[in-house]
Amino acid sequence: MRILLLGPVGVRTPAGVFVDGPPRRQAVLAMLAAHAPHPVTMTALIEGLWGARAPRSAGQSVYTYVAGLRRVLEPVRGRREPPSVLVGGAGGYQLRLDPHRVDAREFTGLVEEARRLGQHDDHPAALSALDRALGLVRGDPLGGLPGPFANAERRRLQELLLSASELRADALLKTGRADAAVDSLNGLLAHHPLRERLRELLMLALYHCGRPAEALEVFADGRRVLADELGVDPGTSLRLCHELILRGDPVPGVTGGSTPEKPPNRRRPAETSGQSAPAKAPGLSGLVEAPVSDETVRESAGSRSGEPVTAQGDGQVAAGSADPRAGRDPVPRQLPRALIGLVGRAGELARLTALVAEQGHPLVAISGPPGIGKSALALKLAHAVKERFPDGQLFVNLHGRTPGVPPLTPLEVLGRFLRALGVPGNAVPVDLDEAAAEWRSRMDGRRVLVILDDAAGLDHVTPLLSPPLGTALIVTSRETLAASDDCAQVRLEGLLPAEAAAMLATLAGAERVAADPAQAERLARLCDGLPLALRISGARLADHPSWSVADLVTRLADERRRLHELQIGDFAVRSALTSSWSALHDSPHPRDRAAARLLSLLGELHFPEITVEFSAALLGSDTAEAAAALCRLADAHLVEPSHAGRYHLHDLVRLFAAELRPAGAQAAVVRALAFCVASARHASVLVDPHRVQPVIPPVAAEPAALDSPRQGQDWLAAESANLVSAAKQAMSGQDEEIARLGVALAFSLMWFQSMAYHTIDMLECNELALAVTRRLDDPALAQQAHAYVAGALWMANRLGESAGHHQAALDLARRLGDRYGEQRALGNLANLNLISERYGQTLAFARAQLVIARDIGIPVGVRYAQLMIGNALLGLDRPEEAAEPLAEVLASAMSDGDAYQEGMAHLILGETCLALGRPERSLSRFDHAAALLGSVANRIGELRNMLGRTRALRELGRLEEAGELAGRAAALAAVLKNPRWEARVRVERHAVHEALAVTRTAPPAR
Repeated sequence: MRILLLGPVGVRTPAGVFVDGPPRRQAVLAMLAAHAPHPVTMTALIEGLWGARAPRSAGQSVYTYVAGLRRVLEPVRGRREPPSVLVGGAGGYQLRLDPHRVDAREFTGLVEEARRLGQHDDHPAALSALDRALGLVRGDPLGGLPGPFANAERRRLQELLLSASELRADALLKTGRADAAVDSLNGLLAHHPLRERLRELLMLALYHCGRPAEALEVFADGRRVLADELGVDPGTSLRLCHELILRGDPVPGVTGGSTPEKPPNRRRPAETSGQSAPAKAPGLSGLVEAPVSDETVRESAGSRSGEPVTAQGDGQVAAGSADPRAGRDPVPRQLPRALIGLVGRAGELARLTALVAEQGHPLVAISGPPGIGKSALALKLAHAVKERFPDGQLFVNLHGRTPGVPPLTPLEVLGRFLRALGVPGNAVPVDLDEAAAEWRSRMDGRRVLVILDDAAGLDHVTPLLSPPLGTALIVTSRETLAASDDCAQVRLEGLLPAEAAAMLATLAGAERVAADPAQAERLARLCDGLPLALRISGARLADHPSWSVADLVTRLADERRRLHELQIGDFAVRSALTSSWSALHDSPHPRDRAAARLLSLLGELHFPEITVEFSAALLGSDTAEAAAALCRLADAHLVEPSHAGRYHLHDLVRLFAAELRPAGAQAAVVRALAFCVASARHASVLVDPHRVQPVIPPVAAEPAALDSPRQGQDWLAAESANLVSAAKQAMSGQDEEIARLGVALAFSLMWFQSMAYHTIDMLECNELALAVTRRLDDPALAQQAHAYVAGALWMANRLGESAGHHQAALDLARRLGDRYGEQRALGNLANLNLISERYGQTLAFARAQLVIARDIGIPVGVRYAQLMIGNALLGLDRPEEAAEPLAEVLASAMSDGDAYQEGMAHLILGETCLALGRPERSLSRFDHAAALLGSVANRIGELRNMLGRTRALRELGRLEEAGELAGRAAALAAVLKNPRWEARVRVERHAVHEALAVTRTAPPAR
């Protein structure tokens, strides 16, 4: 079996070639074949098929494509027989196939073999290998398949095909078959007029065939095309080839054919007097020899070490410089090798490749937090596009954030580059502006790729960012560079879990990771998907063969030691983060120092989502200064923007920030917590001013700027996770002032949590609050904590436990002489008995509450007791009696503007109408209740009201409406997860469905 990628994608088996199937199924086969026998993660497959716009059903689609491929690859496999060719595992799929059975992989191997043979001057064998390779090509690679992977792989294969065609033309020349080379090169150049190597080879082939005038016309045509299309002059190698033909020099290394005699008047005096020794001209791949002069060497050559290349009077090359006669390509080739273990990033690489290779973008920036893999991706990109830059590749590590190493200055970088481009060391300008001008002059007319790795920021590289068109700059930085002119910036995020697992498999062994995929995914999460952390984790696993992935997960799960564990040798996540933070902390700019302080304070009080208001409270500043500090942290990629002016910290950054322990941290935490408490109380009052807010413990702070019920509700909903997190952290510490503020914050959230039915948050917060009150021996706080824990337990349908806490609250209130607390506890006990359908006890507790509430003048308590009485009477099947207290509640609530209790009165009066057999009249009650309860976001009241209205519609025979409303009620019940109300919804939906079934089967009326 063979996989075919060099043309329409297909499979060749003894039964024939199969190329059918959906295009994306073929794309999955191409991805698996390109990586065989290594696995490809599900995430990589989805990203390769759809990029960032994957549909929700992407995973299911991949499963379908794989199933179809298995039928083609293993047509005789039994239904219950496990697959052996396309197998699953490690979060993806693996094509178990010899790479040489993939035509594109075989093609690559043959081309590499031809290169090696050519380097050993075995040109006939090289030509044979290239003919076999090109014979595999059946059309455009990957046959027009869609998706980011197919597009990127198609470009790569097309580039490889062109390189192979160039190598074949070179081999034809060196085996004396220049005429055959002319035929193939004419067709290739017609399709690729901007490819200078093709043009150079055609010129040499024509020249060797005795057709120099045509060769010179090819050069002239190329100069016009490059100027018109790209605005650049021909590269160094093409210009030297032109000069060789003008001089009439022979082409070295080419056998047979005829070479025109050299016109004697075309040599310079120095050349004819023997002052220059022949040397191989740059870029001609060893075919052309040209005389070496100081001017030629300075203009065309550069050593890999960056030292200047000069020529001596006797034609010898100076010691320590690159000898153009010894190297085939003396233009600078400074790229370090690309990392073999780089995984993921297919979408980013495709976008970057398009920017550099297709759109010719002059400046591309790769930004992201420390350890995210910017340098590795930049090198991968550079190696992918380097063939488009025939005049060389320059690379420098600027050390912008390397701990203990001073950053290179722009002048130092310019000096290195100018020496690499052939400027003698003593001729490099020492003034920055002059060096930049010389840099631009040297780059004019050249096609050079420049990689500036680890820039400290935009100022660090500004003098290097304006070379002439034709040069491409790739810059990596932890800072944003988007403000630079003509900059296209790609920001890197952490790896997805499947990509992270693939990286761990590469470093620690695929079998080891595949043995426990759940732990591998957890390890990836503990590393925040950060490639540096994953690389360290993989290396540690490799160093400890006895460890399982779970063993390392256990070590990293301890937040106190996680950063310590993520260190091996000189590589450490902590060091990478320290260098970024220190650059801000030690900066002369106030905004940088404010950003550094804010990060350290965010380690003291963690907010899942960081806002300007919370940051201002921590800093003790105005919101403008806090916003500037947050923006600066975002520019440095130490906080991550999320949405609507909100930010978040990755866990590793949070743990690093927690180690900083800044001066004044306690005062900052107190300020922030006081702001949270004041704002939550203010928002709750705005939402419903008739609910009694807990005022102990007291706080004195300016709340958030909110001035309407809608703003209050929206603020509480948006900040709920932050407020709960802050309350829990505060109550978990030992500082009494901070713990009391945590209790105050938990209490201030009670009404919002109970109305929105945030059961778990309410229970966890108030159980912590109760523990704090016991530790502080504060019975007044304990009374409230018992009441709020009881309310959360009631919401969780844990009625027995709820009763115990209500009774404890009642006992404490009586002991403290707190009559308000006593009537509240009595009302809560009435409600608890109502839920348990103990209506007699409900009446007893409610009437006791009513006496106290009237005595101390609490209208809210009076109305609550009357609501309980009306409910109990309705439960006792005494609807006529229930109507009286409910009518009193309605009148009082309307008079005071209490929307919640007015809505509840309408709701229960609607249920009373149903009990009296008046469903038509109940509808208006339920409509009023829906509007009022919705205005205060009382979710359980809304659900109860939906059920009452559904019953009314059912009894009126409006069954389609009833069915639709019952469905909405079921959806809300599923969200609230209250078993009692879920059961009531099921009963009512069943009644509606039965009624619908009866009407559909009943005979038509005569």
